[in-house]
Parts: sequence; structure tokens; C-alpha cells
Amino acid sequence: MKRRHFLTGLIGVASLPAVRAFATTTDGQGRPMIERIERSEAEWRRLLTPEQFRVLREEGTEPAWTSELNAEKRTGSYVCAGCDLELFTSDMKYDSGTGWPSFCTTLPGVFGLKRDFKLILPRTEYHCARCGGHHGHVFKDGPAPTGERWCNNGVALRFVPAAA
Repeated sequence: MKRRHFLTGLIGVASLPAVRAFATTTDGQGRPMIERIERSEAEWRRLLTPEQFRVLREEGTEPAWTSELNAEKRTGSYVCAGCDLELFTSDMKYDSGTGWPSFCTTLPGVFGLKRDFKLILPRTEYHCARCGGHHGHVFKDGPAPTGERWCNNGVALRFVPAAA
């Protein structure tokens, strides 16, 4: 009897890493969670251009109408310029007329939200769930069916064309 308890306990202990790995990689509904990337300021400065650093790490905003991605029409996906996490698909993009790449929705779980009072009136700012990089603001003036406009800094994104 003691040997059986010992073996059962041994199996239980051996399975803890697998249980822990599943628990930390899924949320309460079993959807995959995104593992965070932590880097020093010096590392970010080495990896990003000065403009990307200003936007992604210092919550800056690029000037309107300056991003080449604003006119991007090809099929593909948009990934975070800081960590390559896929954020949007080309099907989510639309021309908002604001001068920044805009999307009506995002891939699930890729952004964290926070309130921003920099322009006095509250806005909802969003950051990459993996690297924490600032991407832009979400507004309630977008097209159906979501009514949302995810207004993104183009320098915070990289476009990946779909495979032919």
C-alpha cells in the first residue's frame, strides 16, 4: 500500500510542470495567454528606430498622413514592430480618413487598455499584450459591426504580406 501511495505522489509531482505550463498559458476560458517580453530601455533602443522607440516606449504619436501603412491595401497581417505579435488582419483595416492606419477590431487578447487624459478628455489607449508597446487609441466612431476605430501609429506596426 505504501508503494502505491509513493508512486501516485511521484506521478502527481512529475505532472506539476505540465499543469503549471497549461495554467500560465491559458486564461479562464482556455484561450491562449500571451507571454510578456521584458527588456531594458537600452535593449529597446538597440532594437527600435528612434521614432519607434518614441511611440512604442514613450507613448508618442507619429504625425498624421506619414505612415506608408495608411495606404496599404494588400492581403496580410499587421504585427507589433516591437515583438512581432500578430495584432490585426488586412480584413480588419479600413480607411478612416484620419491619417493613421485604422482597424474596426483586433485579434483576441492582443492588447491591454488604459485610460489616457493627456488631451484632458479621457481616451482609451491600447498597448501590446506581449511587449507593452503603445500603439494608439480606440474610439467609438468606427464602422459596423463593431462601431470601433482602433487608430494605430503606423511606426508601431509592420505589415506581413500573405503568402502567395
